Formats: sequence, C-alpha cells, structure tokens
Amino acid sequence: MPRYALKVEYNGAPFAGWQRQADQPSVQGAVEAALARLEPGPFTIAAAGRTDAGVHGLAQVAHCDMAREWDPFRLSEALNHHLKPNPVAIIGAARVAEDWHARFSAVERRYLFRILIRRAPPTHQAGLVWHIRHDLDVDAMQAGADFLIGHHDFTTFRSSICQSASPVKTLDALQIKRIGTPWGDEIHFHVRARSFLHNQVRSFVGTLERVGAGAWGPDDVRTALNARDRAACGPVCPPHGLYLAGVGYPEDPFA
Repeated sequence: MPRYALKVEYNGAPFAGWQRQADQPSVQGAVEAALARLEPGPFTIAAAGRTDAGVHGLAQVAHCDMAREWDPFRLSEALNHHLKPNPVAIIGAARVAEDWHARFSAVERRYLFRILIRRAPPTHQAGLVWHIRHDLDVDAMQAGADFLIGHHDFTTFRSSICQSASPVKTLDALQIKRIGTPWGDEIHFHVRARSFLHNQVRSFVGTLERVGAGAWGPDDVRTALNARDRAACGPVCPPHGLYLAGVGYPEDPFA
C-alpha cells in the first residue's frame, strides 16, 4: 500500500487534542474522517507527536496508507475539501517509503510558545496566546532557561501521567525573544529536542514566567531541575499559547 506523509496545520481550540477519542472531537479523528471520504476505511494515521487539548499545530506531520496511488497535490486538495469546516488544513503531502514513520523516523521536534504582554485582553489573538498583563524580563528568563539546555533528568518538568520510559532527555535549544507586533509585545519561546516529556514545554514556560516576573531568580531554575521532584516545578502554563512548530527528519519528505 502506498504511504504518504502529511503536513498538518490546525487550531487546537475545538479539539480534545490530536489523539482520536471515542466521545470528543480530535484532530486525528477529523483527518481520518476526511480520508474515509476518499477511500473505504477505516483509517488509522500516525503522527510525530500527540498534542494536548487546546494546543495548536503549525507543521504537525502524520502518515497514512492508501489503497491506490494518489498524486500528492491532489490528495492534499481532496483532504482539505473534506476537512471543512474543521480548522485543520493539509499544507503538504508527499509519497514516502513504506517503512517511513512520522513518529519513529523523526529526529527533532520544534515547539513555539507565545505570550502576549499587554493590559487589555486579546481579541483577535484570543485562544492563540497566553495573555499576561505584567511585563517580563527576557534576559532573566533566558539566564534561567540556559540551565535547562543539555542532557538532564527532567523529572521536575514532567507530568505525573507522563508515559515516557525515562525522564532523561536532551534539550537542544530554548531561546526566548521579545517580538513587537501591531497588537502588543509578544514573548516567544523556541524549544527544540529529539523528543519531549508530557507537559515539559508548558512546565518550562510556566516556571520561566515566574523568573521573568521576578518571583524566582534564574538560579532557582537550576535548583528546581536538580531537585528531580515535580513539586519543585513552577506553575504549568495554559495550553493555548503552545504550537508544534515543526518536525525534523534525516531527509525532508516535503522538500
């Protein structure tokens, strides 16, 4: 059966997350339902990562097996037609080898987290950013973030329901930048690693926000990391500012 890689963009607000669920809407369920309109199913697609409820996708990657050969462009166009009115779009499709796997072939995941800094509540950006009314010290947050980069036991920043076999991961990058926009200043967190623990990025951002607000010092992040204790973590930030921004492979299937 021919296998296709799909690059998927979605607004996570109306979904209970990526993973298919029996009684709640999911991104996976929406894509599988669209596939079933093209060929007899049932379809089960695999993704590079499972995003939680409210988390968005800029470039999630999944793969599907079809019964017949499809031109990748025609496949993406047909899926987008049947995905309406869901806030989900196939922004790329490519034929891949039959042993290629969206999750297991990936060598890198990239996440973006957006904080909007302004007094007034967001209107156009509502549900797309974490709105904070106080300013944040980006330099202090970056100083704290630097302690997290590298190979560590991230038990402190791991959800209690995380199913990963080990809390030990390598964080390749965590960069924090202030971005000026027409609707106010945003703080962007760019996070990169081969794989992540459940709630790891949101735990990072919630902890670093405390540093930016002056409630924690940068060294307190190192202390929390070394504690290897979930109770030492700062608050976990809300999901709606988080985006799966990209997935890396040894060879880009969409190139």
